[in-house]
Amino acid sequence: MSDLPKDKSQKREKGKAPSEGSHGVRGKKTPGRTKDSISTTSCIDELGHHEDNTRITMENTYQLGPFKRFPVSAVTDILKDVLTSYLQEEKYEVEWSQKMTKTICEVIRARVKDLMIPRYKTVVLVHIGQRTGQSMQISSRCLWDATNDTFTSYSFKNSSLFGLATVYAVYSE
Repeated sequence: MSDLPKDKSQKREKGKAPSEGSHGVRGKKTPGRTKDSISTTSCIDELGHHEDNTRITMENTYQLGPFKRFPVSAVTDILKDVLTSYLQEEKYEVEWSQKMTKTICEVIRARVKDLMIPRYKTVVLVHIGQRTGQSMQISSRCLWDATNDTFTSYSFKNSSLFGLATVYAVYSE
């Protein structure tokens, strides 16, 4: 590092804040703006798009709450429709239920994603089990914001199996 010649522009001037000169980065001088009012940007690199190495630059929104609430009733209708259509006439089998759990999760996730609810991350859980007179308790714990985060679930039963689907919607600022 000592091999590099020091430029006059990198020397610290008197009266400047120590953090401004210590990083070697200087902000642009924009008329009408103070150094406190300049907003920062963050870059998002979308996975799967490696052909054109372009980056999307987005401004901070400082949005603390959702513009559109998570539609619990619409998602409950999706859960009811998917579980009923996939499990209505089925008999419980171990190998089949393992594959069907993944399939139902993917279908529910895709249909909830089609609702295009901005800024919500969703978690989909599906349980399929055999009905032989037993009882089952399913519980979950998560870090939760009661004003914005929500969940919905639906259970389905036929003569040989039960299915329980739960969708958690977590607001992401």
